[in-house]
Amino acid sequence: MSIVEKAFRYSTIYRVSSHVIFWLIVFIVPQHQTDMSLRDMLIENLFYVSFYMMASYFVAYFVIPKFQKGEHYLIVILYFIIGSYLISAVSRIMVVYMLEPLIRKPPYNQESILEILTDLRQLITIYFLQNFSLAWIFGFIKLAKDQYLTKQRTLQLEKEKAEAELNALKAQLNPHFLFNTLNNIYSLSLVNSPITASSIAGLAEILDHILYRCNSNYVPLSTEINLLENYIALEKIRYDKRLNVSFNHIVDQDMQIVPLILLSILENAFKHGAGEDIGEPRIAIDLTVHAGALQYIVENTFVGQKEHEYTEKIGMSNIRKQLALVYPKNHEFRTYVSEGRFVTLLTISNLTIDDTRFKGKSTVSFS
Repeated sequence: MSIVEKAFRYSTIYRVSSHVIFWLIVFIVPQHQTDMSLRDMLIENLFYVSFYMMASYFVAYFVIPKFQKGEHYLIVILYFIIGSYLISAVSRIMVVYMLEPLIRKPPYNQESILEILTDLRQLITIYFLQNFSLAWIFGFIKLAKDQYLTKQRTLQLEKEKAEAELNALKAQLNPHFLFNTLNNIYSLSLVNSPITASSIAGLAEILDHILYRCNSNYVPLSTEINLLENYIALEKIRYDKRLNVSFNHIVDQDMQIVPLILLSILENAFKHGAGEDIGEPRIAIDLTVHAGALQYIVENTFVGQKEHEYTEKIGMSNIRKQLALVYPKNHEFRTYVSEGRFVTLLTISNLTIDDTRFKGKSTVSFS
């Protein structure tokens, strides 16, 4: 955070004290180079700081906001002219009738109030230029601060929106998968199948991962791989021997990755690949992580639409949104149809290394 940002932040949190400090700095700076005593100099500085404050707050909190709100410029300019004249005239009256009696020795001549009000030349060349030179600096500082705060609020709102969208996308595990899995486990329990217990354990691991381990923005890739394996094993119960699934993964080092991205892609392959293929569907998953770069390829048999008529499903659109939120500049996500296969390709560069230092190479076949 730069010094300017720290100053803006301080002035936002401690608004009154920041104004006091600003005007104290202006106060201790001599307003005129004369041989007057310390007492007279302090009194003069106090008067001139009060003039600067009138002009500064008039510009910063009246003129500039009206311009920002888009009010009629000619009317705002008229307000500024009238206000500037009144501030300059009041400043001159205070100097003649209050300041000079305190620091000058009589006798001396005093202008009448009428003479002060009609002496436009002196009001403009001396009091207007003197008072409003600092006023515009003060107004510029406030304008810069307001823009900074607006930018920070915008960034915060964008961050909150992105987090809300990300959480919504995380929660989009297909409920049909849970429903079908529970039905399948129920059917296994009726025939006392030996895989009933392992199926329940696999489902429990999936739910535990989704409900509790995905609360953070990133999770170890190794846990996502385990999630994929449990998901595939449970889906195989549903399709039995009709479905051929292969899962190859080569990971040289465990990395941090946004949760459920890989599962969402695989779930789409089951839903629109195996789920719509009444024959013998095939799904091939290849995951490679090398030197901090991830490549994830999922292929499934494709039936239904012709290749040139394919339109992207809402699941793929949601995945694109999620990737755009968490990997805006270092990912590539492509889908295409080729020779009766639907292919999803995801690459992510510059992943963060996980402290568990997981290394693994595995080829798993679920056929």
